[in-house]
Amino acid sequence: MKLLVTVVCFCFTVLVQAQVKNDDVLFTVDGDPIKASEFVRVYNKNLDLVKDESQKDIDAYLELFINYQLKVKEARRLGLDEDAKYLREFNNYKNQLTKNYMSDNKVTDALVKEAYERTTNDVKASHILVRIDESVKDDTLAIYNKVLKLRERVIAEGFEAVQKDVHDGKNVFAEDLGYFGGFKMVYPFETAAFNTPVGEVSMPFRTRFGYHVVKVFEKRKSLGEVTVAHIMVSVKQKDSTVDPETRINQIYKKIGQGEKFESLAKQFSDDKSSSQKGGMLSPFTGGQLRAKEFENVAFSLENKGDISKPFKTDYGWHIVKLINKKGVQPFEEVKNELQNRVKKDSRSALINSALVKNLIAKYDIKQHKSQGLAYIETILTDGFFKQSWKTPEDIKDGVLISIRDKNITYKDFADFLMASQRKYYNRLVDYKTLLDAEYDDFLEDQVLKYHENNLEFENEEFAFVLKEYRDGLLLFELMEKEVWNAAVKDTVGLEKFYKNSTSNYVWKDRVEAVILTSASQKTIESVQNKLKQDVSVEDILTNANKDNNLNVISTANTFEEGNQSLPQDFKFKKGVSKIYEHNDAYHVVLVHDFLPAKNKTLEEAKGKVISDYQNYIENNWVDALGKRFEVKVNDEVLKRVKEQILNN
Repeated sequence: MKLLVTVVCFCFTVLVQAQVKNDDVLFTVDGDPIKASEFVRVYNKNLDLVKDESQKDIDAYLELFINYQLKVKEARRLGLDEDAKYLREFNNYKNQLTKNYMSDNKVTDALVKEAYERTTNDVKASHILVRIDESVKDDTLAIYNKVLKLRERVIAEGFEAVQKDVHDGKNVFAEDLGYFGGFKMVYPFETAAFNTPVGEVSMPFRTRFGYHVVKVFEKRKSLGEVTVAHIMVSVKQKDSTVDPETRINQIYKKIGQGEKFESLAKQFSDDKSSSQKGGMLSPFTGGQLRAKEFENVAFSLENKGDISKPFKTDYGWHIVKLINKKGVQPFEEVKNELQNRVKKDSRSALINSALVKNLIAKYDIKQHKSQGLAYIETILTDGFFKQSWKTPEDIKDGVLISIRDKNITYKDFADFLMASQRKYYNRLVDYKTLLDAEYDDFLEDQVLKYHENNLEFENEEFAFVLKEYRDGLLLFELMEKEVWNAAVKDTVGLEKFYKNSTSNYVWKDRVEAVILTSASQKTIESVQNKLKQDVSVEDILTNANKDNNLNVISTANTFEEGNQSLPQDFKFKKGVSKIYEHNDAYHVVLVHDFLPAKNKTLEEAKGKVISDYQNYIENNWVDALGKRFEVKVNDEVLKRVKEQILNN
């Protein structure tokens, strides 16, 4: 037992010692430290991408990584990191990357799952809305109570009776909404509808439009998405001799006789927005159309190409053809799309609010709201509601919010207010109400900005990705300047390099030839006989491929030994070849000329010569960088790095 404990403790000690610590320095480049954790991360990230097995060797990969860091050091020495073009491109990328990290992941994941549930289910509902200005925060109790009484009437009298009595289309709206799913309504309304049981009426709730109650009639699984084409004969005909029902049945009979649906739509459909597209309509989901009968028929079709019998809606008589039908897609297939939609939707405010709440606790923010807003109230004027108010030049020098070592002043808030005047234009709102609302937005804005500016120092993943891009962009600029362009522009050096290594650029044996190919051995034997009789390739192809049949294919080119089009045992000589079985087909080759192996000219080998010359320049340049910048490797840390990589 003691021996077992000793062995376990020893193994645990070895494992702990082998782990690389965050502050371990693997090597320095002219004194600049490169962390072991960065090397381990890059090595593991690229391991599966490396095709050259030698690069999976840790020592070999370390050499590549050191060379990479030498180039980064040189780029900074040359000031490429201060170039305006570089900074612009880097900052654009940083701004895009930052958006991916500026969210509360738990809240985002919950909203995405909720969105999936709501996009895969439908609610049939009606609502009553009493309009109220979005920016009005106070004095809404009377409107709330009004909507509450309307709710009681809906419960007692039924929705239709109340709808007829109160709907005016201006201040009060009582509307049937049909079926809808996720993202079809503003988020608070969507939530109220999905959370209200079937047959019940919600309590009053507020959206940016005003106060609502919603009556839920039915809930169902989503029908998915369908794409159809249709032919419509309108019930309103200019030609009095045309009876819509008779006409649609005539068209249906033509379809039965084999005439094309699309052609008939172009000729006869009264829906001019779709007729020239063969009747094609945009994809739609269940509940999206006002014509319930049309939706029912469209979703009842099972197989692509199915065509309905004629049917009638309020708009006219229709025949529908199914183009495509998609059911509910699995969560994993639509997860990324839903994440993007959630972040662009109004529910993204919940993500920001959750993030800000956590950040306020994390940053130990100090607020001086009471005295700050009391002072700002004294400097506001009614010019604010005419977009003419400006931050006073003699504004008091006070601190409104402190985020760690950053002080946000009265002036900062006043400038924020000045930029917000537009939404209060020609509206007299109580100063205190206005300031309370704007302060909340200002606090959130400042906390998020601080978090964004410090993200690189607080989020290890973000910092790594950003550094990787920063250094990679620098290296691109440097390599273009020092290697790639240099090799292309240095014609004298390129020619000298070519002359010193001509043996590396050689043509193998080649033939100028035509390969004739057929799946039939009998056909290719006939082709071979005709070639031997000096019948031209053009005549052979014409005779072999009569009546739209493609029995023989020809390929003319200069083919080099090893070309995949040539059989492996192909004999390089002029004339008509024997028949070869190759790549599951039969081939005969007409060789016009044989070109024996020889050195390539510079022009013929230029692409490969430039590539090799670039490698030559780069290797010499990296050797020079190794002499310019001293590299010191910490062998003890390297040992732990190897142990950690090999043990994972």
